[in-house]
Amino acid sequence: MDQTLHALGGLLLKGVPTICLLLIVHFYLKAMFFRPLREVLAKRRASIEGAKESAEEIQKKTSEKAAAIEIQLRKAREEIYREQEAMRRQWIDQQAAKLEEARRQSRELIHQARQELAAEAEAAKRDIANTTDALADQIARSLLERRAS
Repeated sequence: MDQTLHALGGLLLKGVPTICLLLIVHFYLKAMFFRPLREVLAKRRASIEGAKESAEEIQKKTSEKAAAIEIQLRKAREEIYREQEAMRRQWIDQQAAKLEEARRQSRELIHQARQELAAEAEAAKRDIANTTDALADQIARSLLERRAS
């Protein structure tokens, strides 16, 4: 057993430089590789989070702008509809005025035609009355001449 312990002690003594070397490599890698790697990963994580926050902020601003543009677009459409309605009403009013003017002119023409017709009828009655008197005189003369003959 003593020999085993002695062999084990020798092995341990031979392994101490390896253990020291491993500890040195461990601390060296930790200081020179893993710490900068952790810093890079932390920076990367921070930039990713910043990019996410920035993207969310941009998306929020974009949605607000889109809503504002939608409101402006709705207002513009309403204004266009109002203008179209005003133009339609104006056109209807113009058409109604033209129609009323045409009705007034037709009433005036009808009134004039009736007056002319009444004047012609009166003239025809006078002509008939004058002609009737003359014809009555001729008929009477003709009858008297026949009786006298």
